[in-house]
Amino acid sequence: MNAHPRRLVAHPAGDDGVNPHDPTERPGAHLVAEQLGVTDPYTLNTTYRPADPLYPAATRVIGAAHELDELHNRVSHTARAALEALEPVARGEFTGAPDAYEPVRSAVRHIEQLTSRQNRAYGHLTETIFAYRRLLAEANAAQPSHAESHGQSRGDDWAVAGERGLDALRAVEAGELRLHRSAVYGYAFLSDGQGQSPDPSVWPETVQRLVTEGLLEQDTRESLYRPGQLLSLTALGQAALRDARATQPRVSAALSRSNTSANHPAIGDGPPAPAPETPNKPSRSC
Repeated sequence: MNAHPRRLVAHPAGDDGVNPHDPTERPGAHLVAEQLGVTDPYTLNTTYRPADPLYPAATRVIGAAHELDELHNRVSHTARAALEALEPVARGEFTGAPDAYEPVRSAVRHIEQLTSRQNRAYGHLTETIFAYRRLLAEANAAQPSHAESHGQSRGDDWAVAGERGLDALRAVEAGELRLHRSAVYGYAFLSDGQGQSPDPSVWPETVQRLVTEGLLEQDTRESLYRPGQLLSLTALGQAALRDARATQPRVSAALSRSNTSANHPAIGDGPPAPAPETPNKPSRSC
């Protein structure tokens, strides 16, 4: 399997951490950039080969984002046309005849159909992003999660696979990490003390999993929409970080010793001494 685009995830959105896509113009591209931390959502699949399972998953995200942006543009265009149809009414030029209502009725029906399709497209995009994230986490899982090590399995184990759980704990420890929910589209996202996406990237699903496990606490006294709910480490989360930091030096030292002994034999461990030769016994004369 190809390496996933870690360099894209490590630098959320633009170089300054700000989402470069306007949600009022390209809501699909904005959502993908916000959730996956990529600058250009339409190049998401370019780092994979077609045989890689992540390639079709990324391609589906691109297609769903494009569909949502296209429908959003059509809704905006139709709404402007409806406003033009209402202008005579606003100027007092509306005759009140039954057929005079038809342009307004037609525009309203068209907007209703398009917004219904737009809502379905948004739901489809969130599903494709979720599926892509899950595949990405499974592909990068370098070690079993805490639940797996105890013989348990959950549907969101992918959210804490590898170092994702520890990365989230470190980000919360750094301070001012907040969990938000979009008032327009309803998706969850995170921001740091400067109101930008955290760098390195942390997934909201990871944070939500750690909250349910008692490692993190979110301040529910504040609104999820604005300013967002502040996250903090619980005593259990602090202990998990301490354990991870205590374990890492021991693992690194053991690996270092292993590499040293493999490449450089210990002093005094020279080649084995040759076996002593058995002296030839003199032959007896009969």
